Amino acid sequence: MADAPAFIFDTVRVQQNRARGRALGDKFDFLRAEIADRMQDRLQDVNRRFETTLDVGDNCMRLTDRAGTFEIGPLADGDLSLQQNKYDLILSNLGMHWVNDLPGMLIQLNRALKPDGFMLASMLGGETLRELRHALLSAEAEITGGANARVIPFADVKDLGSLLQRAGYALPVTDIDTITVTYEHPLKLMQDLRGMGEANALLGRSRKFLRRDVLKRACEIYQTEYGTKNGRIPATFQILYMTGWHPHDSQQKPMARGSAKMSLADALRQGPPKE
Repeated sequence: MADAPAFIFDTVRVQQNRARGRALGDKFDFLRAEIADRMQDRLQDVNRRFETTLDVGDNCMRLTDRAGTFEIGPLADGDLSLQQNKYDLILSNLGMHWVNDLPGMLIQLNRALKPDGFMLASMLGGETLRELRHALLSAEAEITGGANARVIPFADVKDLGSLLQRAGYALPVTDIDTITVTYEHPLKLMQDLRGMGEANALLGRSRKFLRRDVLKRACEIYQTEYGTKNGRIPATFQILYMTGWHPHDSQQKPMARGSAKMSLADALRQGPPKE
């Protein structure tokens, strides 16, 4: 029997954070809206019309007028209770980085696709919030002699391709975008993260509030090491995209390992060949 996945996220807190963010309306949805637009661009390159679509996590903002019947699915660990071979298209926008068992979710989504069905997902990647992570760890270590994880770990794009293959997807492709958002002050960034539902939900997080002296020092480090000439600070958001098809006899066979030359845009534009 395969080992159970190591749970690092507090699923109750994840849902609470997301619900709190949704209650604020679209005020903090700028990043999800931007990535939904970029996913729409990628989807336009797929020469296909989809009759049945599943939005996993309800973050896709009805991003395509070619989606046909549109359903909302849960972004959660465990059994998603999805009907097998039901959907032509499955989408997920900036949510999978909170899933404890990502391989298990990808397997379930693949099973829910019709033969030759398509999956497109985005999630935050390993370089996300690297500046904030460094500032908080450095300040806490400097003042208290220890440090707690204040920013969650994010997936590395190098791992996603193998995860898609293990989950049984045909023609898997991964891609990266890097978006830099600038802020007047690190505290404004932290406010946005809470409003986006992206606050710390690690099971092992410290239950104590961050000390004021540590927070002040973290802001100083952030501004000193990363501040721009105009006094603003950058925040990196690395976006990882995953695409894959449910296997079908008409599809191309995978190329030899290490021989891939195709960009994501070309792979989407071509799609699986038809007989």
